[in-house]
Amino acid sequence: MDIHQILKKLPHRYPFLLVDRVLGVEPGKSIRALKNVTINEPFFVGHFPHRPVMPGVLILEAMAQTAGLLAFSDAAKAADTNSVIYFAGIDGARFKRPVEPGDQLVMDVEILRHKAGIYKFKGTARVGEEIACEAELMCTMRTVA
Repeated sequence: MDIHQILKKLPHRYPFLLVDRVLGVEPGKSIRALKNVTINEPFFVGHFPHRPVMPGVLILEAMAQTAGLLAFSDAAKAADTNSVIYFAGIDGARFKRPVEPGDQLVMDVEILRHKAGIYKFKGTARVGEEIACEAELMCTMRTVA
């Protein structure tokens, strides 16, 4: 899935779209996506000028956007333009290494549970072979008018 397909599935736009490409997806099960982290990211201006580091909450947001793409990978859900996925919770978030300009952040997300519009995902973000962040993410799908 390239950026054009991602833009059709997610409501996020610059500077808040944090997924550049989907590398693989098994609908209803798992997804692997990529974020190219560049020095041009707007958050690096203030986080931190002397040693730019991607904020942990944005790594979690990138994983949540990847989870949203997984939830919308089902053809029936993808066709419904009135559905939005909202973050509902984060459990067990751990940060293992900083993410810096020039890194490629690869996010692996799998569905642990889905019931009554509530999803629970397991997400891992890596740079190369090193884990940068891992967490369980909870999201809810809502229909908006």
